Amino acid sequence: MSKVNYNAMSDAELKQYFLKHRGDLAAFQAHLDRLNQRSLRIITSPSDPNFDEKVQAAIRQKLEAAIN
Repeated sequence: MSKVNYNAMSDAELKQYFLKHRGDLAAFQAHLDRLNQRSLRIITSPSDPNFDEKVQAAIRQKLEAAIN
């Protein structure tokens, strides 16, 4: 069996690969490593008076990005 090059895969390809090969713990670890390397984007804070608005806008943006 040949070794899979996870680094050559895009994030979407790696995610799909892992979903098809759930027993491949190295693929799972590679996926987690990528997720942990990303910086977190702070949308708002609980004390923000526009909290709900900002969270809903962020969700809409994520959904639109997923569609496109």
